[in-house]
Amino acid sequence: MIARVLAVAGWAVLVVVVAGWLALVEVFWLPLKVGTVPVPVSVLAAVVGNLMLVRLAHRLSGSRAVAVLPALVWLVVALSATTRRPEGDLVLIGTGVTGVVGIAFLLLGVLAAAFAVGRTLGTPRVGQRPSGGGATG
Repeated sequence: MIARVLAVAGWAVLVVVVAGWLALVEVFWLPLKVGTVPVPVSVLAAVVGNLMLVRLAHRLSGSRAVAVLPALVWLVVALSATTRRPEGDLVLIGTGVTGVVGIAFLLLGVLAAAFAVGRTLGTPRVGQRPSGGGATG
């Protein structure tokens, strides 16, 4: 029992660190341009990262609580990028083409995270039969 708790706690720490690092990288990729053309790699990374990390966290840890952590960490990092720092720096801006990429990043990243969490929480637990809908007899 203690070994299981320690294993889940270890997975939780690992998932939080990986999700935080990935979200931070995605946020700093937002203004990425090749010449004058914006490259929205952060939007794709947010969608794929949120979908994959939630599923992987659930699969490796076996815990639904650990599976929710990547989505929560991503949301905290992404929303904190929208607030101005004491030095006056603002990472996620809302103007021009970069603003459009930022809005797409937030919207699609949250949708991907919500979808992944919903899919994970909606699956029956191992050894549990799905309820409802069927005839009993």
